[in-house]
Amino acid sequence: MSCCAEHQRDRVGVRHTAAKFASRIKEPSPVTESISVPALWQGRCQCGDHTYEASGVPDDPHLCSCQHCTLLSGAPAMAWVGFRKSALTWTSPAGEPSYFSTWPTLHRGSCQRCRTQLTSVADGSDMIMVTIFSLARGAELTPVGHSYRDEAMPWMTITLAPDPQRHT
Repeated sequence: MSCCAEHQRDRVGVRHTAAKFASRIKEPSPVTESISVPALWQGRCQCGDHTYEASGVPDDPHLCSCQHCTLLSGAPAMAWVGFRKSALTWTSPAGEPSYFSTWPTLHRGSCQRCRTQLTSVADGSDMIMVTIFSLARGAELTPVGHSYRDEAMPWMTITLAPDPQRHT
């Protein structure tokens, strides 16, 4: 199974509530103060041909070190977060990015002009994963899991919450 196809399936105990999500947003505020989750998240590719807006609470921010993510990014991991498909709107004249399959049931969206990786969508899922740093406020999201952690580079050390997919 490829990266993010796992994450886009319904998982018992992995869907995060707004309260749990709020604790993963970096805010310089006192603990007693309520943290507000943005009502609208905006993102784009590097060249700006593809822009989008997503509403609602982001789901399952995580890193992935599967072979597909490392080859596509040229990096030891990609950072993903999910939104409901119905909550994401492509707002630029270029519309949706071009999709290609990296697995029989998994499709990645990227800009044909600048080649920015933007999305990952699994067949039959009501979720769409977006690359965290295509979001204007992506730095506010803290990954809580690491898919394919066992395949990560041995020199890569990251402190995260336990991977929700692998219970060891």
